[in-house]
Amino acid sequence: MPNYRLLLGCAATLSFTVALAGQPAPATKPAVPAHPIEAAPKAVSPNVEKQATLKSPAPPKEPAITFNSVHVDGPYIAMTFDDGPSAALTPKLLDLLAAHHIKVTFFVLGEMVAEHPEILARAAREGHEIANHSWSHPNFAKMSQEGVRSQLQRTDDEIKSTTGKRPTLFRPPYGSITEREKRWIHDEFGYDIILWDVDPLDWKRPGPAVVRNRILKETRSGSIVLSHDIHPGTIEAMPSTFDELEAKGFKFVTVSELLGMATPVTPHPKAEAAEKTEAKVAPSAVPASSPGG
Repeated sequence: MPNYRLLLGCAATLSFTVALAGQPAPATKPAVPAHPIEAAPKAVSPNVEKQATLKSPAPPKEPAITFNSVHVDGPYIAMTFDDGPSAALTPKLLDLLAAHHIKVTFFVLGEMVAEHPEILARAAREGHEIANHSWSHPNFAKMSQEGVRSQLQRTDDEIKSTTGKRPTLFRPPYGSITEREKRWIHDEFGYDIILWDVDPLDWKRPGPAVVRNRILKETRSGSIVLSHDIHPGTIEAMPSTFDELEAKGFKFVTVSELLGMATPVTPHPKAEAAEKTEAKVAPSAVPASSPGG
């Protein structure tokens, strides 16, 4: 009997153990990380990314209003003569120009035009360009705005009265002019400001041979050549100067025609890279003051 009870107790214990083992284990909650995981950023379209990296286009450059020379495709140059017209010398120059079929630009003084209107009328009639060089050749950089305006307007009116056309170009006496003056003169009168890149210093009267040789040495395609039709040596230098310039293949045009031929300058890749690394900005080229300019 005792053995039978012991056997029953073992059987009950075994059944309870089996029942417990058959029950499913309780679900456990997933562990929460100490710091929440951030959502991954959305993928950016390659096109959107490319557009975002593109720089804003640079604002267009303002058109140039001052010219020392002009970049052109071809051997074109502009001969210019200042301070006339001269009663004794300008007609001789006009005869020579007609013989060579050359057209030039005369930067005239208003007071000289008033004295010799018939000479200027002839120059215009023969196809030469007439431009403003002030009334009496003062230094504009040292004048008031009203004084400069008077010099320009009187000369402008005198040229219009004599030739029937108003000038579109202006050359400051001595090449002396401020940046502010350039801007308001251009805005008010519509003038382009014309300087030069070839100066034979003929106002010093070095002699015809020196004038000729300096012009021949310095002239390049697109050059604006400064000289004066009020000095005898200059007029004497012109026949051989024209002959030798023509022999070199140069073709003569007026300043306005030269400006109309302007072509963009294509920078050399190395030069362009050097410019980008330059910290300093080069000043605009202004020729040294010439008492005859």
